[in-house]
Amino acid sequence: MIKFSNIVFTLLMFVSIAGFGQDTLRMSHKEFISIVKSYHPLAYNYRLQNQIAEAEIQKARGNFDPLIDAKNGSKTIDGTEYYKQTNVGLEIPTWYGIELNGSYNYINGQKLNNSDTKGGLYQFGVTVPLAKNLLYDTRRALLDQAKSALQLTQAEQKLLTNELLLNADNAYWNWVRLYENYLLQSRTVSINEERLILTKKTYEYGERAAIDTTEVVSQLQSYEVEKQDAYLKFVKATQELSLFLWTENQQPYDVEQLIIPSQKITQAESYENYGMLLALIDQRDINRHAALQYYQQKFNILESQRRLKRQSLLPKLDFTYNFFNKESYETELLPLFENNYQYGLKLEIPIFLRQARADYQIAKYKIEQNQFDADYKQQELNAKITAYKNEVISYQSQISLMQNNIENYKRLLNAEEIRFSNGESSLFLINTRENKLLEAEQKLLDLRLKFINSYNQLKWFNENFEGN
Repeated sequence: MIKFSNIVFTLLMFVSIAGFGQDTLRMSHKEFISIVKSYHPLAYNYRLQNQIAEAEIQKARGNFDPLIDAKNGSKTIDGTEYYKQTNVGLEIPTWYGIELNGSYNYINGQKLNNSDTKGGLYQFGVTVPLAKNLLYDTRRALLDQAKSALQLTQAEQKLLTNELLLNADNAYWNWVRLYENYLLQSRTVSINEERLILTKKTYEYGERAAIDTTEVVSQLQSYEVEKQDAYLKFVKATQELSLFLWTENQQPYDVEQLIIPSQKITQAESYENYGMLLALIDQRDINRHAALQYYQQKFNILESQRRLKRQSLLPKLDFTYNFFNKESYETELLPLFENNYQYGLKLEIPIFLRQARADYQIAKYKIEQNQFDADYKQQELNAKITAYKNEVISYQSQISLMQNNIENYKRLLNAEEIRFSNGESSLFLINTRENKLLEAEQKLLDLRLKFINSYNQLKWFNENFEGN
């Protein structure tokens, strides 16, 4: 199906080669970028990735959700009711590692354990970590990491989205360049067709030799080949551009009509905005760039892991206190350790701590690696900024020089045509002048594309800063 659609698409292009009719679609740069932002599956996928990261935060918050449990049961054998029990409890984890709990337990029967309290019993308790998990624990680490992971994902998806838009931007203006090159070749062919008609007439009048007609025909055929080649390149660029065109349902856009740009390459925003963009880039704090924000959030995640691993070096010492009160009895909370209470201390100490020490060292090494990566990325970003700025300034200067050069070639061609009409020149010299002019005009298109591409690099680089 893909090969068949490409064949149909190519046929549609060649049907229109004779001229762009009323059914031809025109597409502006603004419309194209808007379509890519809104409907391209990669852009949509990047937005979904951010939503996944937001859901991960909600998942991590779930570790702090209170837990309610209830149990009801009884046991009877040979008519003897061993017990009948109802229990309802509530556990509340807190941010600082302390766990609160409360419960109501009712039990009655003829075969109760000695440790059971007959009737209804209320219980309120607290568990406090005194060493490990006091300052930091898994629940807090998971939530901190999820929050940092969201910002990391947002920075990463921002980079990927802007890279997609950069590629789309460059593809659009390359498409415009090839379209204008085709128009340039078409105009050259038309000029040479008129020259052939004029040469034939002058030959019929006996003013020119037959070989002049042959030379014009040869030149015309050469330009016609270049025109067809230019059109093929434009067709190919249109097919490549269609890869960025999708519908709102993330389905490939079905190109059924010839599409041409609605603006010229000289109408790109880069010509008016490049000075302002250069000044804006100079004011940016490189540390606010999404690439460095990515490493900052990665550092936060690794630092959270390091803090958690450090807790494994501490002994686990938990203190638990429970207060009891029988149903229908007057509550006497104080003093805490006089009546109706239960407490306990639990101590765990790994002897060698080899795993804990190794995990902690690994966490520290990962932080050091991340810092090296961040430092290298910062140098790379600074180097790219300098390179892109130099390219923009240089290409703008080259464009001005080439425009002046083209004007000189036009004057030389016009002068040669006047000399030819006076019998002082030859078709060979006219063709030479015309070829030079055509080469210069094509080179100007190439320079304009290079300038726009360098500007786009800076533009989407600027979009990667925080706040855009």
